[in-house]
Order: sequence, then structure tokens, then C-alpha cells
Amino acid sequence: MADSFDLRAHGITVSEIHRNLALGALYEHAIRYEKDACIAENGALATYSGVKTGRSPKDKRVVRRPDSEGEVWWGSVNIPLEPQTFAINRERARDYLNTRDRIYCTDGFAGWDPKYRFKVRVICSRPYHALFMRTMLVRPSKAELSEFGEPDMVIYNAGGFPANIYTATMESKTSVDISIEERELVILGTEYAGEMKKGVFTMANYLALKRGILSMHCSATADKRTGKSSLFFGLSGTGKTTLSADPKRHLIGDDEHCWSEEGIFNIEGGCYAKAINLTRENEPEIFEALRFGAVLENVVLDENRLVNYTDASITENTRGAYPIEFIRDAKIPCVADHPSDIIFLTCDAFGVLPPVSSLSAAQTMYHFVSGYTAKVAGTEMGVNEPTATFSPCFGGPFLVWRPSKYAELLSVKIEKHGTRAWLVNTGWSGGGYGVGERIKLTYTRAIIDAIHSGALDNAKTESDAIFGLEVVTECPGIPSELLIPRNVWRDKRAYEAAATKLASLFSQNFAKYEEGVRSQIPPMNTVG
Repeated sequence: MADSFDLRAHGITVSEIHRNLALGALYEHAIRYEKDACIAENGALATYSGVKTGRSPKDKRVVRRPDSEGEVWWGSVNIPLEPQTFAINRERARDYLNTRDRIYCTDGFAGWDPKYRFKVRVICSRPYHALFMRTMLVRPSKAELSEFGEPDMVIYNAGGFPANIYTATMESKTSVDISIEERELVILGTEYAGEMKKGVFTMANYLALKRGILSMHCSATADKRTGKSSLFFGLSGTGKTTLSADPKRHLIGDDEHCWSEEGIFNIEGGCYAKAINLTRENEPEIFEALRFGAVLENVVLDENRLVNYTDASITENTRGAYPIEFIRDAKIPCVADHPSDIIFLTCDAFGVLPPVSSLSAAQTMYHFVSGYTAKVAGTEMGVNEPTATFSPCFGGPFLVWRPSKYAELLSVKIEKHGTRAWLVNTGWSGGGYGVGERIKLTYTRAIIDAIHSGALDNAKTESDAIFGLEVVTECPGIPSELLIPRNVWRDKRAYEAAATKLASLFSQNFAKYEEGVRSQIPPMNTVG
């Protein structure tokens, strides 16, 4: 605790302030002051987020002010909040924090490239939250911390105190409020740590585009010899984290990146991986990274402090946060050259998309704006119909500008750097869920290897009549019949019906964004 440091400029008058505590000290404080915090047998700090065990997207608000009003993509993602209500919520957060015996302050950077990073200050009352953000932000050196100065963004985490539902426009006791002009995030009514991480990403999604930098919800790896990067876009369950953990390549990051004039860089200093059903056999890098210095969130321990990764009694959304350098093949600093390849991952539960397709410039834009995957809707009534899920730019909940703005910038960068784009299906083949089979991970890894080696650059392709895709028909290590979806369906009529249905869902979804990107995407076949 530094006597000369205080938070009075942020309305915090508590005298006991712990700024950027060392790892061991944060462990000590968590065990001493946190309810139920303990050290797991693997050395990670096990903590619990309380009632909320995931993000609360319906409670996210963005302050509507004249300077940014015309830039924000208003709607269900960015619900407007009046400045007066934001001021009330911020004061409520400050008042709560000022009743605490001690305050934790974590100062760090968002972005590994010093030219483009911004300074983030986290003010919170739980050691667990301080340790989490110490992990997820880029950690400053002692010299950088001494010269940190005023932050570019401040997070007031008063998640242990509810919002007042009688305040104008407040609809629940949870509120996650972002003010773009004041560069502040106020959290009330939820102690789920992921709200802070995604709040920083949301701010980055605004600030980066303002500077002509493309912010992206993707993982990234780099060739160990050339330094050229590869980007993996995909929604939950598509294999984004799994496929980026590749011992043959450097890991740049698992979730959030920016593409600047110099190349790509990771926004974060750590990784935040799902821990449910984690095994050493399937995810050895992540399994080994959950050790001393990592945070286990809402993961169940037995009486001997052994982690039970299969126990979902608290939540299916169990998590592990760890510094990125805990991954053996991580590249530090987390920067790389411009991407040679962009890979859109989709887990197609309809079973009609090919394992790998080469995308034209127009198709790249189309699938980026679509952000498609499919999930299985297993209901109590026994219905197991695939459900299409679309998230623009593969990160809809965190966009600030309209999706077309990100798509336009992606198009410019792809053309400038000659980046290739691919659509890879990690879902079903030979039929939809319940009929066909999930494409083997070994096959998908072979496809990714072939993309990176250049083996698919001049591979034979076949045009798909329904989706207009250039389907790769030969790939090392993959049975050729598997590469054409129609060929592995026994019931060809059923294939046609399922493919036509999915094509229609694509078109219906894209109609919402077509006006903004029409100049960028010329008409394609059935889809588009």
C-alpha cells in the first residue's frame, strides 16, 4: 500500500487502498477477506461470483451523449441510458465502495502494442476481482506503473450492491453502464468478473475503430518461422480456443485482438477459458495453465481441494483465468505480422455446410456480418432440432459501431494484405444432429494444418449450388467423400431440405444488415 496514492479524483475516500498488489498478497487477502475463497490443490485461487454466474447482456446500457450518439449502434445490444441515470448509478457505486474497509486498485493496459494501448484503472472491493483483472489486463512493469499517470478508462466495480430499480429506466437490480465520453464503466448488482473484461473490450471496440484500427472478437496464432498470423473467428462451441492452442504455432491470444497498420496485437494479458469438463488429455495447455497465479471461478472442489471439472452444480459456465504466458507456446509480447489467413469457424448442427470452403472477398464479408453457428435445442419435450445462431462480426454483444463499419474495415485490410479467408465447419456431417456425426477433431486439425501450410491454396474446388461456396474437394488427411456434404447424406432429399432451410435463415438474418453493407457485398447465389 503506497501512502502517496489515493483515489480521491475518482470520488473514493477510503484510506486503505491496495494498488497492484503482488500475486501472493492478493491470494492472502482473498483467503482472509473473501467468503469461501480457497487455494485449490492445483494452486489456483478458487472463488465464487455469487448469484450471477454469467454476463447480463440485457442489463448493459450505453450513455447517450451528443458526441457519440450518431456513431453508436443503438438497439438491443446498446440500450441507451440518460446521463443523469448514469450519474446516479456511478454515485451509488462510489457510495458503496466508500463503505468498504479496504479498496483494491488495479492499473494495467488494454493492448500489447504500446502505440495503440490504453490505460485502464479498476476500482473494486474484492481481491478476487483485483486478481482477475491483474490477469486479464496487460501487466505494467514497475517503471510503467510509476509513470502510469491518469487512466484512459475507469471501472467502478460495486457489484456487491444492487442498482435502484426506482431510478429512471432501471429495469432490474443489475446494471452495467458504459459512458464513452467519460470513459467509465459502472457495475452494480453482479459480481461476475467477466463483466469487467467485456467492458474493456466494448470500449476497445469503440476507440479502435475511431483510429482506423479493426478490433475483433477472435483468437490468433502465428507461424513460428515467418511471424505471419492467422485469425480464428467463432461463437461458443465452434472450437476457437481449442484450435488456436496449436503447439506447432505461437499463441497470440484466445479472444480479443486488434489489426493495425503494423499487424495484429492481443488486447488482453490473459485468457479466460471455459473449464467445464476440462481434461488434461483434450486440453493439455489449458489444464496445465490452471495453477498458482490462475483464478478458478465457480468451479467445484471436493473436500481435499481437488478440482472437479465435471461438476456443473453451480453453473455450466465454470471458468479459469490465467496469464497468457502460462501457455508454453505463447508469444510475448503478444503481437504478430498481418494475417495470412482468416478462418471462420461454424458448428453447423444442420450438417449441410462443407468441412472447408474457400471464400471470395464478397463471401468473406457476408459470413463475417452473419457470424453463424448452430446449437442443438434439447428441450424437456425431447425436441432436438438444430437452432441457427447469428452474431454479427462474431461478437455482436460487444459491438459499439454498426456491424457494417467493422465489415468495411475488414474488407480494406484483407485487400491490402492479400489475406485469404476460409469457412470451416466443425459441426455435423452426413446428417444433422441426431442423424449424422460430428466431424472429428483430428480432421478439423488436418484442415487447419493444410490451410497454414498452403496445401489448399491451389486445391480443387467445386461450387455449391445452394450456398455459392467454393468447396475444397481435396485435403491431405481427409477422406474426399467427406468434403462434399451432399455425398455423405443417405437421404438426398433430406439434405436438400435442410440446406434450403439454412440458406433461408441466412438470408433472413442478413436482411437486417444488408442496407449498410450492400456496396461491399454483391449478390451471391441463394445465400446473400
